[in-house]
Amino acid sequence: MPLTVECKKRPEGSKPNALRRSGLLPANLYGHNGNESISLVIDRKTAETLLRKARVNDTPVELKITDGQWVGNTVIKEVQAHPAKGTLYHLSFFSLGKG
Repeated sequence: MPLTVECKKRPEGSKPNALRRSGLLPANLYGHNGNESISLVIDRKTAETLLRKARVNDTPVELKITDGQWVGNTVIKEVQAHPAKGTLYHLSFFSLGKG
């Protein structure tokens, strides 16, 4: 069963720590359109569940940007976590092309 994750574009001017306090995790999508990237937010619990099922640079993940009208296959490129607490800080996705 393929993994599917929904996320939204990150609001302009939003601060990453404020997003984390509200249960959201900052993320980025790279490679979907040349050198451009999209700043995203994903629900923290969704991200934690995803990371239990997917391996970095290995597991295909279908990423749906609900307010950006983009859907495509990606892999998790990087996971950043707090060094002492282990809490998630940021995810990076890399596009494998349109779904």
